[in-house]
Amino acid sequence: MEALVRTGILIDELGVGFDAMTAQAREAAKLGYRTLWVAQRGGWDALTALPALGAAAPGTELGTCVVPTYPRHPITMAAQALTAQAATGVPVHLGVGLSHKFIVEGEFGYSYDRPLRHLLEYLEALHPLLRGEKADVHGETLTAAGGVTAPGAARPQVLLGSVSPRSTRLAGELADGVITTWAGPRATGEFVVPTLGTAARVVSGQLICVTSEPDERRKWVEETYGAAANVPAYRAILDREGHERVSDSAIVGDEETVLRQVKSLEAAGATELLVMPFGPAADQARTRELLAAG
Repeated sequence: MEALVRTGILIDELGVGFDAMTAQAREAAKLGYRTLWVAQRGGWDALTALPALGAAAPGTELGTCVVPTYPRHPITMAAQALTAQAATGVPVHLGVGLSHKFIVEGEFGYSYDRPLRHLLEYLEALHPLLRGEKADVHGETLTAAGGVTAPGAARPQVLLGSVSPRSTRLAGELADGVITTWAGPRATGEFVVPTLGTAARVVSGQLICVTSEPDERRKWVEETYGAAANVPAYRAILDREGHERVSDSAIVGDEETVLRQVKSLEAAGATELLVMPFGPAADQARTRELLAAG
């Protein structure tokens, strides 16, 4: 199909063995996906996994969507990202984000006070480190004074997992673009792109299922992800899209319906599609095959 400039796919890491992840990577590369994305969701470590996925799918680009900033100091994050870049020899797209207060404070025990100040200072430190320069940030939320020696490693692009106005503006100023969640064509065209700037990357993460049973698939999305509608940042992006429930944001239906919705994202200004297949194995296979040629 003629769809977005770049089409990538999420490698499902939840509750699966590592061999299953590398098998997914091989299949995605065979189908023609441009980028393999790995989430950081309490299972396998996304950045550590990239070299193994790269070995399973040589030449395919790699990305994280997204690694929380709080548990990883920017010097550590830069060292991991540059190592993955050098080890794989392909472009690595470093997706980072704030995560959420209930995770940062409840699971990690860090303070979530002034998250936007933290993100600003984090990016001010991360960028010189990825360029092979020393960071010299003595901020209100973090200190980063040092460098990373990684000869020959190219600078990974930095993308923010972002849905709020302030973090999206920050992405336009200090990052290469954003990775969105729950944002459809309306939110993308009326909010994300104007806030970010037309020159930046907009990686549109979408739950997608090609299926003959759309009602059942949406029911699963609501049961699995419905609580996200109570998270303020996600509630805001759902409201911008005009959705009451998280399941309303999923792209579900037959091939024609799915392609039409994907094209509407492109028309709204998304530059890349991040396919997150869901549903029974047969539906996921239909989804992967339909969108692979983007």
